[in-house]
Amino acid sequence: QVQLEESGGGLVQAGGSLRLSCVASGRTFNSYAMGWFRQAPGTEREFVAAISWSGGTTYYADSVKGRFTISRDNAKNTVYLQMNSLKPEDTAVYYCAADYSDYAGRAVFEYDYWGQGTQVTVSS
Repeated sequence: QVQLEESGGGLVQAGGSLRLSCVASGRTFNSYAMGWFRQAPGTEREFVAAISWSGGTTYYADSVKGRFTISRDNAKNTVYLQMNSLKPEDTAVYYCAADYSDYAGRAVFEYDYWGQGTQVTVSS
């Protein structure tokens, strides 16, 4: 089992930045690919970014490419999502997810463990 806890969400003006963190506890963190997803009210959970267990491979949704950066620190059991140039359409609950695999998947069903989420609100 892996427990995930997100932090770093909040209210920010358009054009601003936030950094989300997700701390993992339980099994060996560096055996897991990690992903960030988000869900706005009335919509399905969607892929944002993913990173392989080594950190050598990353993927991004087209909507965040060039603005968001995913990274990980395996020594701290933590994955980060640096979000710059935020837009109102980035408003959502952001979820951290873990997959016991080296492959950094982009689909919800590929992930086994999920955090409770952290709210990000971007005002115009």
